[in-house]
Amino acid sequence: MLCRRASRARARQEGIGLVMEPISVEVAIEKAKKKGLRPGRVRGTDGIQFTKGRNNRLEVIDWDEFRRTLEDRKLQVFDSGGWMKIMRKKR
Repeated sequence: MLCRRASRARARQEGIGLVMEPISVEVAIEKAKKKGLRPGRVRGTDGIQFTKGRNNRLEVIDWDEFRRTLEDRKLQVFDSGGWMKIMRKKR
């Protein structure tokens, strides 16, 4: 993790932007499962993210609810070198 942070910090210092590419939900789920991640909802909000299930502020949800939430909120999973982030869909 520290290496990845250092790499991102170095890229920013050198003016190299991280490119976040949109990926399909199915690809995101496959990558998440390989990393031991599950879908989670931030308690008391409609925010979702990937989790290992160890954070008390997150409740683990099923993949169907994850898909529905992405669609309902017009969100998409983006990837940059194996690092995934959920953001608004690009137009």
